[in-house]
Parts: sequence; structure tokens; C-alpha cells
Amino acid sequence: MKQLKPITNKLLWVFALGQFGWSLLSGVVSNWMVYYYTGTPSDQNPNTGLFASGITQHPIFFKLTLFGLVLAAGRIFDAITDPLIAGWSDRAGYKGGRRIPFMRAMAIPFSLCTIGLFVLPQTANVQVNDVVLFVLLMVFYLFMTMFCTPYNALIAELGDTQQHRINVSTYISFTFIVGQSISFLLPNLAGALEGSLGQVASIRMAVAIMAVIACIAMLIPAFYINERDYIESKPSDTKPFASLVKTFSNVQFRHFVYSDVIYFFALTLFQTGLAFYETQLMEIADTWTFVLTATMTFISVCLYPIVNILAKKIGKKQLIIIGFFAYACVFMVTTFCGKGLHWGFIIAVAASIPMAILGILPQACVADVAELTRLETGEDRSGMFFAARTFAFKMGQAIAMVVFTSVTVAQTKQSYRATAAIAFVTCFIGACIFFTFNEKQILGRIKELKGSDEI
Repeated sequence: MKQLKPITNKLLWVFALGQFGWSLLSGVVSNWMVYYYTGTPSDQNPNTGLFASGITQHPIFFKLTLFGLVLAAGRIFDAITDPLIAGWSDRAGYKGGRRIPFMRAMAIPFSLCTIGLFVLPQTANVQVNDVVLFVLLMVFYLFMTMFCTPYNALIAELGDTQQHRINVSTYISFTFIVGQSISFLLPNLAGALEGSLGQVASIRMAVAIMAVIACIAMLIPAFYINERDYIESKPSDTKPFASLVKTFSNVQFRHFVYSDVIYFFALTLFQTGLAFYETQLMEIADTWTFVLTATMTFISVCLYPIVNILAKKIGKKQLIIIGFFAYACVFMVTTFCGKGLHWGFIIAVAASIPMAILGILPQACVADVAELTRLETGEDRSGMFFAARTFAFKMGQAIAMVVFTSVTVAQTKQSYRATAAIAFVTCFIGACIFFTFNEKQILGRIKELKGSDEI
């Protein structure tokens, strides 16, 4: 049997660079597509709805807009392909491993498609633009799934101990939040380029620059990490659908997923509306978005060591419940916020606490359940566990996209406040549901099966 190399924190940090790359691309699309493709420009924020005239804007079914339906369809398609790609990855027997070959193949197409979303749906024909936008968004989510699903499976496989599972979850949470934060720099970068390129071209160039940076970040771990040197992976024999059924038959995993779906529904409402909360409710320029996000990120990162230590001492469950309730408070404050930059900083500071907690610990919970299943069955289906989680929460995100674009179709302050109120209620419900997750039972069983204190 081949002697595996030890997994080190340095290796986990290199691995975490991939999370920075895909979160930057995801942030560009999730944070700015709605902003640039819907809404109405104003003197203070002339870029709002800059591309809106190119696609159908009026409601086409009750209060459902085409853009909202396209975004929702993209998330549903993404959710459906997750278990299919996970099954493919779990069953793969490539020379380079079960996960890394996917990452190497998808980094460049994923990045190019992100650029295309802000460039190609710009013909003189609105109907053509609608179709192009729909197709591109489906391809974008497919490529993202083909990179992220195998990538996420490595969280459990490189997290060979409880210590490593919490550490890798901390590292990828850090790089994820940095990637998301940098994506908020898009208007600032576009503004710096506008003098030489013009309003529209500067936004496209800003997207392209971010996509190149993201691509490099995704390729580094894909070529630095030799999967076979660290993981003794055996292809799963279970077909994708059967594997998905097995995964959801796990009671503790279902309890986790129920709360996770609701949480991501609430968070997606909030994130999608963030630029509108700041520009419409607080009436501040969109260039402040990065400053506020950077503030939130900085405080959150400062809390990472505390979250990491507390998770090992008191457990992940209690901290996650605190994070849920803290986010619910943030959403409530957003619902009633008024005009002024100070409201932005209040929300940024308050959101940093749940961001630190919920950015780190849920992945570690999934890794725990996947590890226990591997020990009990002898079959490693890590890819499917993470895919099943993303399948579920992306359905929540899809519903959130439809709800947000439908509730805000009137583009009034009251409609934006309503989305924050909905996020508050649903997040509170998610916190209550998470009480049913039994972390002690899972970790106790892992310790028992390993027969040591190291879990």
C-alpha cells in the first residue's frame, strides 16, 4: 500500500485558494447581475439597471419577471446537476484522482462564462438577449457545479481529523469571504476604468479582470495538489440517484439540511438586496458597498480564531444556533433602517458575527456526517453529501431569487424592506429547526469507530 503524505495546514491553505476563485466569480454574478440588469439609474447611482433595456423587464406571469424566473431556473438547474456531478466524481477513477481532474478542466471555462454574462446578452434584439442570458446562466451554473462539487468533496477527504475539518472549514471560509468582498469592488474598479473605456466597457473590463484573478486562484490548487499523494480514494459503486437517496436517508443530515435550506433562502434575499438596501433605503452611493463589505469582512476575519477555538471547546451546534439568531437580528435591523451611511456600518458590524460562525462551521458539520458514513459503511461518498447539501440550499436560493424579483417589481422602498422582513422570519425559523441536529451523537460515534481520541 502506498504511503500517503501527511496533510498539513500549508496544504489546506493552498486548497483554500480555490474557494477564493470560485467565490469571486459567484460574487460577481450573484451580487451584480440583478443590480445591472434591473432597476432604474439615478444621479447618485447611474449604473443601476445599466443593461436593463436589453432584456424583458415587465412581469410575464402574475408578478414574476423574466429575469427572476431565469435566475431561479439557473439555481434549480444547478441544484439538479449537483448530485449528477457528485455521483460522477465519486465513481471516477482518473489517474489524477476523483476530484482534481474536474477542477483543472473547469477553471477556465467557468471564468470565461462569467465574462460572457455581462457581454453577450447585448444585441439589439430583446428576445435574442433573453435567450442568450438564459443559456449562458445555465452554462455558468453547470461549470460552477463541475468545479465546486468535486472541490467541496475534498473538504471531507483532506479533513481527515476533527482538527483538520475545522481548520479547512476556517481557511475556506476566509478565502470565500475575501472573494465575495472583492466582488463588491466591481463598481469601484469600473469607475477607475471609466475615463478611458466609457461606462459600459469599464464594467465589462472590471468583470474580465476579476475573472482572470479568479481563474488563477482556482488553477493553483488544481495543479499544486496531487490528490493521490494525500488521499487513498476508492471509486464508489453506488449510482448517483441511489447515492442521493442514501444520503437523504441519514436522519442527522436531514435535520441539518432543513435548517440550511431556510438559512440560504434568507441569506440570498439579503445578499441580493444588499446593493438596493444601501442605495435605496440608506441612500448612499454604490461605491460604498465595498467599504461596508470590507468592514464586515475585517471584523469577521478577526473573529475566526475565536470561532475556531470555541467550536473545539463547546461544539459547533451551539455556535451555529447563535449565528442563526444573530443574522435574524441583522435582517430585522435592515427592515427598519433609515437614511444615512451610519446604518450601513451598523449592519456591517452586526453581520460580521454570524458571518464568521456560519461561514466556517456548517461545512464541518457536513464533513462530520460524511466521515461517519464512511466509517460505518466503508464507502466514501463525500462528494454526494456536499452535493446533496448544495442541491437543497440552491433550491432555497432559487425560491429566494423569484421572491426577491417578484416582491421588488415595484422598485419601492417598502418592497425592499419587505424582502428583509421575510429574511428575518425565515432565518428565525431556521434557527429553531437546527436544535434537532445531534452533533454529540455524531462525534461520539466517530470516536467509537476510530477507537481513539483523535476524531
